[in-house]
Amino acid sequence: MRYAILGTAQAIHDDGTPVAVGGARLRALLTALALRPGRVVPAQLLVTEVWAGDPPADAVAALQALVARLRRALGHTAVRSAEGGYQLAAEREDVDLYRFERLVRAGGRAPDPAEAAALYEEALALWRGPALADLPDPAAEAARWEAVRMDARRGRLAAALAMGEAERCLPELTALCAQQPLDEPLHTLRIRALRDAGRPAEALAEYDGLRRELSDRLGTDPGPELRALHAELLSSDARPPAAAATVAATAATAAAADGTRAAPASAGNLRARLTTFVGREDDIRVIGDDLARARLVTLLGPGGAGKTRLSQEAAEAQDASAWPDGVWLVELAPIDGPGDPEDVAEATLAALGARETKLRGAAAEELRALTERAGDDPLDRLAEHCARRRLLLLLDNCEHVI
Repeated sequence: MRYAILGTAQAIHDDGTPVAVGGARLRALLTALALRPGRVVPAQLLVTEVWAGDPPADAVAALQALVARLRRALGHTAVRSAEGGYQLAAEREDVDLYRFERLVRAGGRAPDPAEAAALYEEALALWRGPALADLPDPAAEAARWEAVRMDARRGRLAAALAMGEAERCLPELTALCAQQPLDEPLHTLRIRALRDAGRPAEALAEYDGLRRELSDRLGTDPGPELRALHAELLSSDARPPAAAATVAATAATAAAADGTRAAPASAGNLRARLTTFVGREDDIRVIGDDLARARLVTLLGPGGAGKTRLSQEAAEAQDASAWPDGVWLVELAPIDGPGDPEDVAEATLAALGARETKLRGAAAEELRALTERAGDDPLDRLAEHCARRRLLLLLDNCEHVI
């Protein structure tokens, strides 16, 4: 059985035939369970999410009756009873929301723009409407997934620009920028598209409009990356992208002639970026100085300010010998804020590739010794894994799990 909660909640048999799940409360219960596939969801949390703070007089009995209806629709083995709650018998890949998450991550790691664009397209095609549409009050949970969806749209548009499809991207970018007037990364993409499409005057006008909007509404100026793009437009008269590519290729050839070699790729899981990053050298230097003095450095700022990108660029700018075991990005956005605190450690273990490692032979003895020392607690296993290594962790989207 597969489940869809990116839009109206649906259940689909493996052969593609839909399951009739009628009634708003029934769909809300299915959504609340599918949001946590394979996990026991406490009955009280289900009551809160299904009835949105207005539960019936006998909430426990009402929930039991609703679960019985859902079992009749899906099959009695689909929803299991557990101590204190209920569990949907499903894997993450059985739920469209988590397939979407996997595809977006793959798109961000894809080294080829065409491959990245295809992955982003497949991910975005899973959306049939608002996320968690059947929950009476999806609030922050839905907003978090909408933010990931916007990241996917930006990624797909950036990939399309990298493939020279500026003209085709402009209508969508124009519509998105109208909806998100303060989203600097989105406006940066539109300015790049206008430049690449041979419309430098419009690109400069777009920058000026955004600058005024930021000043009037937030009292701020465009960020360093956007200012650098503006300076490029002014100084180069918006040379077409082919000329810029030629300059880049020439510079690379000259570097090779001088004996310069690119830094070898380190261990880790940092995704390949499809766009250049300029204009924040001072920020990168300050972060590097902080990392030399402290084990924890926190970047704060409003949404869309570029914290994720800046943290990755700052990490890669440091001497690779400082982190011989690599730089590892841990995405915390999909974790439920009020969920189990162990989820953070589990997400970190998964990003490090240390959650489901299967060892044989002599390595199995090492695994048994590790289990005896650290036990089953995720935080203990994480500490044990990291204690013998020198690595840098980038924990992204932390605010809801602090």
